[in-house]
Amino acid sequence: MEEKFTILAVDDNSISLATIEQELKRKYNVVPVNSGVRALQYLKQKTPPDLILLDVQMALKDGVETLRDIRKMENCEKIPVIMLTSQREKNVILESSKLGINDYVLKPFNAQDLHDRIERVLNKKETIEHFVDLREEKGE
Repeated sequence: MEEKFTILAVDDNSISLATIEQELKRKYNVVPVNSGVRALQYLKQKTPPDLILLDVQMALKDGVETLRDIRKMENCEKIPVIMLTSQREKNVILESSKLGINDYVLKPFNAQDLHDRIERVLNKKETIEHFVDLREEKGE
């Protein structure tokens, strides 16, 4: 059986988090957490996920602050991130882009669109890792 990618889903809205988990669990290992603080705790203790879905608007620590902290963590600097937002504010998208997001999805999201974006990001990640592995084998 093929090993599933692991996705860390971060959203403080329990309905959104349950919807994400329900939509993705057939194809991915989904780790749902309901705050930026819990996401950071998870990342400190576990193997980094293959991708993070990160809500922008959260209480205590918003998605941009959480992403800023994630990017400072060892082994987490390059984890692909897709931001989930109901905001269309350019400054939020710009700030997230500076922190290296791979995409963003407007909420409420279309399930097929979310799947397509995840696939695109994960396929790009696999391609990059493959080329890095090839270069290392050649001693470049």
